[in-house]
Parts: sequence; C-alpha cells; structure tokens
Amino acid sequence: MTALLSVEGLSKRFGGLLAVNDVSFSVAPGELVSIIGPNGAGKTTLFNLLTGQLLPSTGRVRCDGHDITRLSPNRRARLGLGRTFQISQTLTSLTVLENAMVGAFLHHRGLKDAARKAEEALALVGLDHRAGVRAGILTLSERRRLEVARALALEPRIVLLDEVMAGLNPTEVEEIVALVERLNAEGHTFLVIEHNLKVVRRFSRRVIVIERGAMLADGTAAAVLDDPRVVEAYIGRPRAA
Repeated sequence: MTALLSVEGLSKRFGGLLAVNDVSFSVAPGELVSIIGPNGAGKTTLFNLLTGQLLPSTGRVRCDGHDITRLSPNRRARLGLGRTFQISQTLTSLTVLENAMVGAFLHHRGLKDAARKAEEALALVGLDHRAGVRAGILTLSERRRLEVARALALEPRIVLLDEVMAGLNPTEVEEIVALVERLNAEGHTFLVIEHNLKVVRRFSRRVIVIERGAMLADGTAAAVLDDPRVVEAYIGRPRAA
C-alpha cells in the first residue's frame, strides 16, 4: 500500500540548533499514529515542516505520492493535509459555522456549498447545534472540536492534531478520545502529537518517539511505551542505589 504521508531524512536547523534531526517515517491510509516526546523535543517543529509553516534544511515530505517539501501551506492543504494547532486558532468574532467554512472554502467557493460542507464537518464533531453561536463563547473543549471540524472541512487525506487534548479535564479528554477513535474507525487518517501517555496507550496502534529532534522509537504502543529508552527519556535514568 502506498504511504499517504512519507517523511524522508527531514532536518531543520536554526543557526547552531538542530531542532529536527534526520527524521524518517510514513503513515498509511487509515492509520492513527501518535508522536510523543519530552517538552522541547521538536514535535511541533516537525508538524510545521510537514504542513509548510517551516521549510526543512534537508529531507523530503510526500503526500499521497506528491513531493510537497517546498510547497506553501495552502497548496499542501489542497493536496490533503489538514491540521489543528497547539494554541487555538479559533476566529472568536465569527460564528461556529463561519469558522468551519474557512476550511470548506478551500474546495468550495460558493457560499451554499461551503456552508453545506461546514455543516457536515460540525455534525461529525457534535457541534452542529452550536453552528449559529459566536465562537468566542465556546468552552475550550468545544473550541478544540471546532478546530477538528475546520480541518475536516478541508476534506483532508490526513489530519494532524497538535495536542488537541491539552488543558481539558478528564471528562473532556474522554470525549475527544471517543471522537478521534470514531473518526478513525470511519476511515479518517490521523497523526497526533499527544502528551497524555494513558491516552496514547489506549488509542494509538503505533507510536513514534522524538527526543532532541531525532527519532528514538517507532512501533506498537505497547512495545514503545514499555521501551526502557522511552521511559528514561520521560522520567530520567534511575539513580544508583
């Protein structure tokens, strides 16, 4: 099966800092892959390289066979990359529906068509009943779901979720987990940055670990999360008795 997303030898240098170091992996259609790593490991920088907010120093990115390494974020979105951000990008002065339409306009120029696609995306995340309210009054959990809806309105081949559960209480986390699991079961492909290792163990079939910009591990959730190197990266080397 052809990889939906393929990353080959990707690196990014900021002066003397090598923020992403020779990262290679692929994501197949229908996968739900988590990327984990300590704070400052380079995970969000990697997402920015995949979606075009940053250009790599070396390496290549392919989406569905297309070389997108030097394309703009807009052109990458047209080829099937959808994304949410670690810090909410909700347009608070617009309605929930209008926020989702921002994504839909990529492929639907007419207002009616864009609104229809946006309504479908809102229904997928359970926000269709909030379509007419101003986005600024949404709860944090609702804003997270709205960002997922806006990404889905792009009609993406793969959705990149950047800490979509950050700041949520346990009940809200469960709601987002259930949402992502359901969307994945319906055929949506996800690449997810997540810090909650209990969540990662539960819903990820595959986990990639980034440490100091480089790949430390790539495998099943059980194998990776029990890997002594991964445990050490998160909690440090045990002190000698």
